[in-house]
Amino acid sequence: MTRSKQSRWQVMGRATGLAAALATAIAGATPAASVEILPDPRPLGAKVFQGWAFDTCHAPSLATLRAWNSSRYRAVGVYYAGRGRACASQPNLTVSWMRGVKSMKWQVLPIFVGSQSPCVRNTNKKHVPIGSKPFSQGQAEGKDAVSRAKALSLKKRSALYLDMEAYDLKRTSCAAKTLSFIRGWNREVRSRGFFPGFYSSAESGVRHVEQARRAGVHDLPSVMWFARWNGKPSLYGESTLAKSAWNPHRRIHQYRGNIDVTHGGRTLRIDRNKVDAPVAIIK
Repeated sequence: MTRSKQSRWQVMGRATGLAAALATAIAGATPAASVEILPDPRPLGAKVFQGWAFDTCHAPSLATLRAWNSSRYRAVGVYYAGRGRACASQPNLTVSWMRGVKSMKWQVLPIFVGSQSPCVRNTNKKHVPIGSKPFSQGQAEGKDAVSRAKALSLKKRSALYLDMEAYDLKRTSCAAKTLSFIRGWNREVRSRGFFPGFYSSAESGVRHVEQARRAGVHDLPSVMWFARWNGKPSLYGESTLAKSAWNPHRRIHQYRGNIDVTHGGRTLRIDRNKVDAPVAIIK
């Protein structure tokens, strides 16, 4: 972080006092002294992957990943835990699978689908709402996220990604509760030596967290995974994020979703991602 960049953000924060106050109110948190500019995560122990990734509901078999060596993909997002994940049964997702992925030089993006916003838009996620104590609930689920990651042989300094599906930002009390949960999850995951990442819609959770960042709110994600299905992979062209935010090596763009793709005779239904961000570190 340079002093000039920090000063520029401090000036911008004063110039947009009304917007910052609104974001702070939504966040339901005490703002920090200034807007945080994050450093390169690699000297902090992160393993950064730059390239193409896909995520799919069920972790694919090692044979399928081997067949997909013919593709440009070299990282896979896996839904490894969380009470809100759609594919709770993951027969391939074991320690031996993780080590097999590592031996084939694939990278892993671990995704935790925990409790969801009370005003979540996806009707399939309404059965796992955040409760009346969102921050402590976020901490409890962050603890679970780390425990489950360690059980799969993931080491400290791995990135773990919280999946928060799109929710209604106009419902301010709901949005505040959602952000409180996110912050609790981030704090717990970070305190246990992992990088807390965050996945959400660019127009929902991502916009909300960026508002909080501009307001100087603490306990925000270390990595931003934003979904904007425009078919145009762009890590630093996202309109809802300042270019200096979550930079360098702290972004993933999910740019297309729910498509069937075949490589090496194996077909998967995937979401497509461009990555410049920390991944799992497998023992």
